[in-house]
Amino acid sequence: MNSIVKLGLNLFVICAVAALALGATNQITAPVIEERNIQANNESRQIVLPDAKEFKLVSNSEYENINGVVAEVYEGTDASDIIGYTVKVLPKGYGGEIELIVGISSEGKVTGINIGSMKETPGLGAKASEEGFKGQFTGKPVEELSLVKGSASSDKEIQAISGATITSNAVTKGVNTAIELYNSSLNNR
Repeated sequence: MNSIVKLGLNLFVICAVAALALGATNQITAPVIEERNIQANNESRQIVLPDAKEFKLVSNSEYENINGVVAEVYEGTDASDIIGYTVKVLPKGYGGEIELIVGISSEGKVTGINIGSMKETPGLGAKASEEGFKGQFTGKPVEELSLVKGSASSDKEIQAISGATITSNAVTKGVNTAIELYNSSLNNR
């Protein structure tokens, strides 16, 4: 009986020390992880709106969270001129949420998209982050885009990734949400 108690206490002490070590490691690394996330988001904004020099967070009271997928909106400026906006949306794909940043210029054109974290199927849905797919959005007017299987025949069509229609549809819906947000709230700021 005495050896069972002793064994239990030893296991408790080992677990307590391990938990304290993990907690301390988390406290030390949390600010670094947060800083890297902020840096990655800044780089993504710069990729999709390359002419902007600075980005300012737009208060969520200034726009409607369309479809509940809008995470954040930033205004991109160069000195005092508004270059455009970046909209982070989180549409649901095949593997879950897709982090998507959409750049829209003040002239009413999609300047690019960038895909952050996603859990789509490697070799299929993961192709959404390749230039062949996401490059189709660049230069599109801020009008609703439609997804087509096969070749796109108009300026408002996006060619789906073969074998990854759900992911293609999610990205297109995310871009359409950003376009709708721009047209309803940001275009007249």
